[in-house]
Amino acid sequence: MDLKLRPKEECMFDQISLGEIMLRLDPGEGRIKTARSFKAWEGGGEYNVARGLRRCFKMKTAVVTAFAENELGYLMEDFILQGGVDTSLIKWMPYDGIGRTVRNGINFTERGYGVRGAVGVSDRGNTAASKLKPGDIDWDYIFGTLGVRWLHTGGIFAALSETAAQVVIEAVKAAKKYGTVVSYDLNYRPSLWKDIGGQAKAQEVNKEIAKYIDVMIGNEEDFTACLGLEVEGNDENLKELNLDGYYKMIEAATKAYPNFKVVATTLRTVKTATVNDWSAICYADGKVHKGIELPGLEILDRVGGGDSFASGLIYGLMSGKPASEAVNYGIAHEALAMTTPGDTSMASLKEVENIIGGKGARVQR
Repeated sequence: MDLKLRPKEECMFDQISLGEIMLRLDPGEGRIKTARSFKAWEGGGEYNVARGLRRCFKMKTAVVTAFAENELGYLMEDFILQGGVDTSLIKWMPYDGIGRTVRNGINFTERGYGVRGAVGVSDRGNTAASKLKPGDIDWDYIFGTLGVRWLHTGGIFAALSETAAQVVIEAVKAAKKYGTVVSYDLNYRPSLWKDIGGQAKAQEVNKEIAKYIDVMIGNEEDFTACLGLEVEGNDENLKELNLDGYYKMIEAATKAYPNFKVVATTLRTVKTATVNDWSAICYADGKVHKGIELPGLEILDRVGGGDSFASGLIYGLMSGKPASEAVNYGIAHEALAMTTPGDTSMASLKEVENIIGGKGARVQR
């Protein structure tokens, strides 16, 4: 495929992510509304990709984000450092003492089980990341002086504010200027867009960003809501596409945006919150490749799973594997990430390759 990566020896970072990171407070097996204690994690749609590439796939990664400079910001920095992701590109903003002008985001997330779906309640108004504006980040220094092989960002960060969307556009343009490959996860969240123009605004922003993307990731709702792509084959009862519908969606996306070199989407049949049939497809070089199938996949915590798919896919592509193999790294990595709590992956490359190779879940001694 025509993904021309910059030489590793001329780049400080294999990959960087642009996005917001929040403190996740997790009630474990309980509910948010009745919890008396919470487990603390860090998480963010774009950051989770850099974290997975660093911890599971041993790549050198960094995150571009902003924190209010207070104890909560330092806590999240410490989580990021524990994950091995470089923090030198974080922008620290002065804290006013109460969060009137800038603050750090918190995300309460409970895991679903059986017939009860997962629930997330975010508290992210006026966050430091949402206050980022064009000119705040020196992209010429990052892509030109330091050197980056791959940039990943997404629709969650782009939806946080008018200026956040402008920062994404600024970043992807700069990445293209320096020959950095760019991936983007559409990650449509209606709740993030509803007060700033809704779906119409989402399409306005994402259609502009899409012009600069090499690797586009999303599900059928994402492509419809963010890029306005509609195809026949939609089941109105299930609100899912059949497999032929997915192929048509990818065909429509690559026709509308010929700059897309790779398009990937997950195939998920939700039986319960804790049991899904799971696979994915990936388009490259004029062909659509369907990955391995994991029927009846048992899930502990699905939050952040799609980000682990993205990092596995990116690892495969950056490693020079054909799209037909790269998609399997995404499938296996997401499957493993959803067997552990928290947004981020605890998997290893060996475990990922064992899943791809069809090895079972027998105890390893």
